[in-house]
Amino acid sequence: MTDLESRLTRLSTAGLRPPVLPDADVAYTLHDTPIGTMLLAISHGRVVASSFDDEETMTDRLARAVSPRVLRQPGPLDDVRRQLDEYLTGQRQAFELDVDLVLASPFQRLVLEDLPTHTSYGRTTTYGAVAGDIARPKAARAVGTALGANPVCVVLPCHRVIGANGALTGYAGGLEAKRFLLNLEAKS
Repeated sequence: MTDLESRLTRLSTAGLRPPVLPDADVAYTLHDTPIGTMLLAISHGRVVASSFDDEETMTDRLARAVSPRVLRQPGPLDDVRRQLDEYLTGQRQAFELDVDLVLASPFQRLVLEDLPTHTSYGRTTTYGAVAGDIARPKAARAVGTALGANPVCVVLPCHRVIGANGALTGYAGGLEAKRFLLNLEAKS
């Protein structure tokens, strides 16, 4: 028996128990993937972040936008991690997750909520086409900026949007991650 186990046993036999933390309003974890470490977060069962941003930046954003009760609790994210892993190994083509765009601006919401109508697994579109579809035909750059700040990367497939000339342009996880995701989908 380790020293810690021994102390816990003594506390337990004395009627004392270690504190149990309540569930957080926002539970998050860091998850290593083939495209980099992602911060995954849920609030009340809905995905609020699937991001390449650093832990401090994202937890601060979550604390301001959702609740200051942001705790690193990987357990509630088991299904999100499983589905992400399945997707990244080619075993899944669509996510079955509820998403909450609480971290998105109104324009980002307009772009991101409409994104599934523009692309499907293995199919790309352009920033200009997305801009046209949301009735803002001159807003291709703004669409790119909105997608670049997508708080729910991969789950909401902003990687499927490319330049008008077919070039891969910016992606929060980097161009190698975007290339990986597009190649993965092209194989299926």
